[in-house]
Amino acid sequence: MKENSVHKAGFVNIVGNPNVGKSTLMNQLVGERISIATFKAQTTRHRIMGIVNTDDMQIVFSDTPGVLKPNYKLQESMLAFSESALQDADVLLYVTDVVENPEKNMDFLAKVQKMTIPVLLLINKIDNLASEASSAGEGSDRLLAQIVERWHQLLPNAEILPISAKNKFGVDLLLKRIHELLPESPAYFDKDQLTDKPARFFVSEIIREKILLYYDKEIPYSVEVRVDTFKETPQRIDIHATIYVERDSQKGIIIGHQGVALKKLGIESRKALEKFFDKRINLETFVKVDKDWRSSQRELDAFGYNPE
Repeated sequence: MKENSVHKAGFVNIVGNPNVGKSTLMNQLVGERISIATFKAQTTRHRIMGIVNTDDMQIVFSDTPGVLKPNYKLQESMLAFSESALQDADVLLYVTDVVENPEKNMDFLAKVQKMTIPVLLLINKIDNLASEASSAGEGSDRLLAQIVERWHQLLPNAEILPISAKNKFGVDLLLKRIHELLPESPAYFDKDQLTDKPARFFVSEIIREKILLYYDKEIPYSVEVRVDTFKETPQRIDIHATIYVERDSQKGIIIGHQGVALKKLGIESRKALEKFFDKRINLETFVKVDKDWRSSQRELDAFGYNPE
């Protein structure tokens, strides 16, 4: 950084309802694959930080679980992560898309309405706008204007920006605007740091992502992954991980006939881990039944679901 130049730093927290593209946006902003991004809702369960550094700026992005009304303790913890993001942000990114009902989850939106920090309302997935407009018998520009107006009524103090996180449309403009809004501050983290999460966290997230992709129905939402050992040498990383499910029948589905499903899961997880760590991976996976993990606060604390 040049002598006497201004350095800016701050926390930019990403919130919104499930499946609007928060994790895809996070990965585009950070430039690395930090958050799981799949087509399934409730993909992100934790609050995950991704850090962007330049000579004169540090942005600490925080991806959060989709806002929902909790039905069990795991979802209560997920909502607590989202609500905590309203408490410590310098800039808030509220993500929606071109099909979402703006009045969904008004309890959470009411808290956003009261915020005094800058709020950027991001209308994501505008690459889908033409097809949505055609289905509605509207022109794309007219439909977008209607969406913007509805959100302006709900969040009159928010700046509204149309984006496509998947296609990276509007992301550079968003970064520029965030830079303008950040307070002057020294960096909060080392400039070579990419995230606040340890390597073990990303191992469990990558394995969980493959479960989301390759298993149907309730299986992905009944699963948690714990890394039991993570031993790194100059040549490779040896990893032992346990996949926890709630019922014996789910264990059978994860393993599959003669272990075929678990073998495929291990192979695909290993490939993704080798790409993530840029190193050879030796991965062993095990499956165990833990009937209470989603409803036991003690178990959830052990898995890291504690927003404190």
